Amino acid sequence: MFIEKSREIHLARRPKGLPDSSCFKLASVPIAELKEGEVLVKNLWMSVDPYMRGRMIDRKSYVPPFALDAPLEGGAIGEVMESRNPSLPQGSKVSSMKGWREYFIADAKDLQLLPKTQIEDQAFLGILGMPGMTAWVGLTQIAELKKGDRVFVSAASGAVGSTVCQIAKLKGCYVAGSVGANEKARYLQEALKVDAVVNYKTAPDLASAMAEACPEGIDVYFENVGGQHLEAALNLMNDHGRIAVCGMIDQYNSTTPVPGPANLSQLIIKKLKMQGFIVFEHWEHYPEFVQQMSHWIQEGKASWKETVFEGIEQAPDAFLGLFSGINIGKMLVKLS
Repeated sequence: MFIEKSREIHLARRPKGLPDSSCFKLASVPIAELKEGEVLVKNLWMSVDPYMRGRMIDRKSYVPPFALDAPLEGGAIGEVMESRNPSLPQGSKVSSMKGWREYFIADAKDLQLLPKTQIEDQAFLGILGMPGMTAWVGLTQIAELKKGDRVFVSAASGAVGSTVCQIAKLKGCYVAGSVGANEKARYLQEALKVDAVVNYKTAPDLASAMAEACPEGIDVYFENVGGQHLEAALNLMNDHGRIAVCGMIDQYNSTTPVPGPANLSQLIIKKLKMQGFIVFEHWEHYPEFVQQMSHWIQEGKASWKETVFEGIEQAPDAFLGLFSGINIGKMLVKLS
């Protein structure tokens, strides 16, 4: 199979504040001939995730920043179209971090074969991929979740948050969460059987609404938002509570330093544990997670939602939509 060119999304400029479409450009690049040991992969699905906003800033972090005038990177599921590597025959389905492009050439070290399963391929970008693993790590490894814990989840209808809710319910916990739309609240209550939901956009007072949703306090807070959510949660934490800090999307587009919560003394008063984490530092647990989550999915005990944009040219809009909250569940771009 001969593919002459691939379309890909480049970072055109570094955003200040909320990114817009001018930060991206669609490029068409030639595809080189395969060398020994390489494969040509056609991406079928790609992921857009809030953490990518941080990589658009030129600063030292846990992962290098995106380069200007080069393709962005992110999780993707693809199919091997041509192979000069016997370990990756034509037709193999693979995961990679080579998203934001239609085709790419790679060797085996940059690719992971998908397990043989009846579960849809794109689940390995969501509930069986980095977001699901993030939820599992945050609850089991960081927050040390126990049966009977009272759990609150911010951004509870997103790819990570909705998985947190399901795992906590499966572990026998009381679960409440916050969302920004009534449709998302109905999804959590009706599909995921969450015990209480706060719509932070319509609640007259977020702290009061969270207190009503958590009448017995919070033992575990899974933090995706920051800001007022964190301040309210600190006041509601029970003694020896645990806070797993996954993200703080409230701050991702800030252009000036954001003041911290005024009540951090609650960490001392209530003997709280608050810990940030990066999921890739815990990847040795991934096989254990996939086995458990696959079992729950096959038993009908775990499910997921997707918001799908179609075509590589739609990838920037899908990414920008994360910050206006248009997605329920995992935000994906379908490329095939």
